[in-house]
Amino acid sequence: MSPLTQTIFMISLTLGTTLTLSSTHWLLAWMGIEINTLAIIPLMIQNSQPRAIEAATKYFFAQAGASALLLFAAFLNSCLTGSWNIVQMHHPAASTLCILALAMKIGIAPLHSWVPEVMQALDLRTALILSTWQKLAPLYLMYQIPLDNSDLILFLGLLSIAVGGLGGLNQVQILKIMAYSSIAHLGWMVIILSISAHLTLLALYTYLLISSSLFFSLMMMRTKHISSLSISWAKIPTLTMTLPLILLSMGGLPPLTGFTPKWLITMELMKSGLALMALFAILLSLLSLYFYLRIFYTTTLTTPPNNPPGSLPWRFFPQHITLLPTLAVTATITLLPLTPAILTFMT
Repeated sequence: MSPLTQTIFMISLTLGTTLTLSSTHWLLAWMGIEINTLAIIPLMIQNSQPRAIEAATKYFFAQAGASALLLFAAFLNSCLTGSWNIVQMHHPAASTLCILALAMKIGIAPLHSWVPEVMQALDLRTALILSTWQKLAPLYLMYQIPLDNSDLILFLGLLSIAVGGLGGLNQVQILKIMAYSSIAHLGWMVIILSISAHLTLLALYTYLLISSSLFFSLMMMRTKHISSLSISWAKIPTLTMTLPLILLSMGGLPPLTGFTPKWLITMELMKSGLALMALFAILLSLLSLYFYLRIFYTTTLTTPPNNPPGSLPWRFFPQHITLLPTLAVTATITLLPLTPAILTFMT
């Protein structure tokens, strides 16, 4: 695919998300989401590999079904309440259908089955777009609609945390692990959505930061498999030392940045009288932390560096712009002390 064509599709992605974020009418928001879907599919199949084409097909059918359900929910709400405004979806049936459609859009359990299969067949850059940018528009709509059925939101959030933790335990493909990690982090965002929406935004911003840092690191290492990390010390030693910290931050281990949203969400759940749910969420998140620990412990600390036969460059000259990954990795590791200032800014 030529650079000009890629630029056109990237502009279309930006246009679709911007249209959804700036709209108050359901039809305009739906059009923005559809532009996003149609713009990322050519990026998925740019390598013309059978697995990529299969992944793009699965993604198209999943998104088409979710879009049809979302449009039906908006039409049902307009028939019952007489309004197409996003913030005026007050009918329980329409609101429930809309939440389920948006959950399928972003891959929240139990509507998550397409996410790991699609992610593992993509290149790292497209997987980064799918796991970060493509979440913005549906989460914005879920943030805007009235969440009268809070029990459904809490159930989806807790189930996503459980599925994200259990699903990633036996995976060896890094992109599949990132897919289940995305499901678990979305669970943390959704579980607090009906109680404190600004904490959902904080969890989203933190996830975007940490996930981008990890993908930037993997792109610089040129690896998609856990076993390939055992020779990363010979490619980029400094990045190999920071990768375990990024993984621990992704798992929410203090004193790293990823601990901030989980800590605040847990306290807010306990203040709302949901201490048992907070306990289950914390225990289930330990599963995600386990497979992050397994990645760097078994491949970076204990596995000997079995170099392949032939010449291996002692250092790779980076082909990417290193300023943005450096800033992202630094923020991923060191932002926890700024939590009071971040909360003051967001509230």
